[in-house]
Amino acid sequence: MRKFLAGVLEVFEIAVIAVGAVFIIRIFLVQPFLVSGTSMYPNFADGNYVLTDELTYRIRPPERGEVVVFHDPQDYSTYFIKRVIGLPGERVTIFDNKVTVYNTQHPDGMILDESYLPAGTQTAANGCSGGVASGSSCTYTISSSTYLALGDNRQLSFDSRSWGPLPAANIVGLVRFRLWPLNQMQIFNAPGYGS
Repeated sequence: MRKFLAGVLEVFEIAVIAVGAVFIIRIFLVQPFLVSGTSMYPNFADGNYVLTDELTYRIRPPERGEVVVFHDPQDYSTYFIKRVIGLPGERVTIFDNKVTVYNTQHPDGMILDESYLPAGTQTAANGCSGGVASGSSCTYTISSSTYLALGDNRQLSFDSRSWGPLPAANIVGLVRFRLWPLNQMQIFNAPGYGS
């Protein structure tokens, strides 16, 4: 009987350790998300299953071009997936289907080479929420605690142009890997924009 109880106790201990490890990994390191909608099409499609790294942004801030999952600034219970375009302290102008970033490295502006978008993608200023509209252009001055986030499907994306700059506190994590569908499994890195 004693051997039986020792065996049951050992199985119980292993189960508790396994559940604890899964809990710690899921809460603090990696979280799965299901993409819903077409705002990031064609790079991410409705029904894609991605893994989000929740540790990286505890060590460093988001970088331009990274795809992030975050809480909707208007409804915290909803999650969105978008691409980081503007960083804290920058000025970003959307005009003539181009995104231009002004910062200390590029005081005269750097037009983003968004080669991850399909050729001919139109980037209109749309609502210009949180920005300053002037004709068909929109300029955002990004505070020290916000980011400009846009969907890759620019004509159909509900993004910073609709609700303003994204608060850093809303960001859940960095999209690292697509798990589903199996034939589209992929690791994601931020695109290079030059210096």
